[in-house]
Amino acid sequence: MLKHILLLWGLLQTTAYAQDSIPEQITVPVGNNLVLSAHAQGDQIYQCTLNEGAYSWKLKAPDADLFDTQGQLIGHHYEGPTWEYKDGSRIVGRVISKIDIEPGSAISWLLVEVIDHKGQGVFSNVRFINRINTHGGVPPLEGCDPNHPGSEKRIAYIADYIFYAPE
Repeated sequence: MLKHILLLWGLLQTTAYAQDSIPEQITVPVGNNLVLSAHAQGDQIYQCTLNEGAYSWKLKAPDADLFDTQGQLIGHHYEGPTWEYKDGSRIVGRVISKIDIEPGSAISWLLVEVIDHKGQGVFSNVRFINRINTHGGVPPLEGCDPNHPGSEKRIAYIADYIFYAPE
């Protein structure tokens, strides 16, 4: 039920994005145009790890479905981070900038640079991605301690991803 509510909430968000509505810290470089906007609904997967003598939740991977503005499934977002479109085209990215819009209640908004392409299709020429309109997905506050190393927790999130290619 929660996932359906989150999906509907996301679809009510903006379906077209003007670059001037994106915070300056995560604006794509000039010369890139919007190729696709997608709404993501799924989980951020965290793993309990020991780092420098302290236990903490570390992001392992996203696991989310991608939907178009009519709510139709068009792809998947998973470990890498990887985005795969229904035509088989796939991209892997790396975060180059982020901004916390709602710390503690929503994961960061991002600017991601594509570092790898596979297949021909919608994602073939994509060079940058924005993640905006995030809700949820923040690391758990409890449960990562010496009794739980390696355990995983899935935290529901929604976001909008905007994909850009050179003009």
